[in-house]
Amino acid sequence: MLWSSLLLFSLFFFSYGHLVDKYQEDISSTQTRLQQNLGGGAAAGTLHLSSVASDDYTVLRHSRFPNHRIRVRKTAFCDQTVNVYTGYLDVDAGAKHLFFYFFESRRDPDKDDVMMWINGGPGCSSAMGLLMELGPCSIDMTKSSPNGTVWNPHSWNQEANIFFLDQPVGVGFSYADYGETIETTEDAAKNVQAFISIFFETFSQFTGRRLHLAGESYGGRYLPVFASEIHDQNQIAVSEGRPVLNLKSVLIGNGITDISTLYLGRYEVECGRASLDVPFQSISACVRMKMSLPRCQERLYKGCIDRFDAIDCRAAVDFCDNELSTSMWSTGRNVYDISKPCEGNLCYKENDAIAQYLDLPEIRKLLGVEIPGNFSACSDVVGGNFNSHLDKWGVHTQDYVANLLDRGVRILIYAGTYDWQCNWIANKLWVDKLSWSQSAVYQQESWREWMVNGRVAGEVKQTDLLTFVTIREAGHMVPHDKPAEAWAMVSRWLTGAMM
Repeated sequence: MLWSSLLLFSLFFFSYGHLVDKYQEDISSTQTRLQQNLGGGAAAGTLHLSSVASDDYTVLRHSRFPNHRIRVRKTAFCDQTVNVYTGYLDVDAGAKHLFFYFFESRRDPDKDDVMMWINGGPGCSSAMGLLMELGPCSIDMTKSSPNGTVWNPHSWNQEANIFFLDQPVGVGFSYADYGETIETTEDAAKNVQAFISIFFETFSQFTGRRLHLAGESYGGRYLPVFASEIHDQNQIAVSEGRPVLNLKSVLIGNGITDISTLYLGRYEVECGRASLDVPFQSISACVRMKMSLPRCQERLYKGCIDRFDAIDCRAAVDFCDNELSTSMWSTGRNVYDISKPCEGNLCYKENDAIAQYLDLPEIRKLLGVEIPGNFSACSDVVGGNFNSHLDKWGVHTQDYVANLLDRGVRILIYAGTYDWQCNWIANKLWVDKLSWSQSAVYQQESWREWMVNGRVAGEVKQTDLLTFVTIREAGHMVPHDKPAEAWAMVSRWLTGAMM
């Protein structure tokens, strides 16, 4: 038995060492090819993105991230009016691979800001945001276009360079060689910070460029942590005389950030008039929910918020979900847009169409996809791993937001009024009670209507650092439901204009 174990260990060690050697060999050979194409000897921070070829991956390495590398290639995917790039962030000596798409700005790619978009879940691919919401092209649901997508005139790359990142590993086209996983937001943040740092410091045109992190849903948990990791690493960079990432803002759409207000908001959407003029839920269900709310809140505070205990918190979440969420699921309505029925994967037929499109051999070849399995909009495995750690419940994510605000990072919270899952009432409640240095200034501001093309788009409460925006009659995925309004909001945000 002992001899067998030693033999297996020796074989594993040899195989692993061979793989690492092969990984380093691949890096060296590809980097040599890149330097030869550039005239030789190009150092990190002196390349231009235009030097990246389409026939093979260009490999980017950084001395501060010895266990990370970026492979990037040019592609003709989606938007023919701009340069488009796809690739992988390889993590842990090449054991994990995070897939990304990058679209240059349609206006001025050498001067416009950079934005990174991340979908939620946890475990959902940013291809949903790309092909269903705010990307340069949208999935063709009418099957009338020759290439499967249609032009999006309201794409957020109208005035910004934008990344779409599939993270953590196991999401979308991201994968692990040996089954490795990322199971907490704080661990995921390290890879995101490394990815952006390598990219910005390698391609000289991004030095000092304004950076914005954007996303929705579980992005309300992800993004404050990711932004905080970037800020904290910036402070280390300053002390060591190195370049920093010019983080300017965080944009969160229909996010889950402070769990203390979640169920209160859901009750108001179902049984009140927060979203519809006439509540859609049955009276009997609303009475039951109303009676359960105090007990739900008490358990949440005792088990998850005031003092976190995994067993007590799990029991609290199970009670709240059973008493305050099951009635909604039984209605057959779309939990992300209560004005519609639930149809298709995750209540949207578009998700089925996106999966079929991204599984086409010619599209996977165009993107440079390496995984053998089929595309999945959301990974149950990733979601289950995060849930096993009570990742959403165990940390006060709103405290990350408060600390970012106190350090001058602008925060935009926006929400469609038809969403139930991460509804606007829950978001309004936690933003209203957020404790930070200028909370009194925010409290003194008044709500007002904001306009797009002469029509009321929603309501807004805005200060120099913190802004809350509602988008009327939009669901969980605001850019999908109200593309013109969503783009107007983002355009004004990037320029610092009032909504």
